[in-house]
Amino acid sequence: MLGAAGLFTDGNTVAAAAVLTACVACAVVNSPLVFPSPLGAEEARRRSAADGRPVIYRRPGRPYRRRLRFRLGRDARRAHWLDIWRDPAAAAAVRAVADENETVPTVVLPDGRARVSPDAVRVRELL
Repeated sequence: MLGAAGLFTDGNTVAAAAVLTACVACAVVNSPLVFPSPLGAEEARRRSAADGRPVIYRRPGRPYRRRLRFRLGRDARRAHWLDIWRDPAAAAAVRAVADENETVPTVVLPDGRARVSPDAVRVRELL
């Protein structure tokens, strides 16, 4: 943000607008208001069974996860997101379906079927 302000005061409004747009996009993609904070593994499984929405296991800072959330747009809120670094039970669930690897994103449907690293089109179909 300060970089954009500096560019603006130097008279470079196009570059300032580009930097500001990038900062806002980054804030939106990582915002807990847009994408709610994850649940615990047991609570997510319980809710998934009740509402039929899939559980998506993730790790923070992974570019594929950001890309997936961005491509899903508002549909991303129709899934339960779990951080495997915050919840050991979530990490264990991913290892159980991903050949003992912590490959994310991993999508688990309410019926127990799992998809490891699916593309965004497939995840949207599952939602």
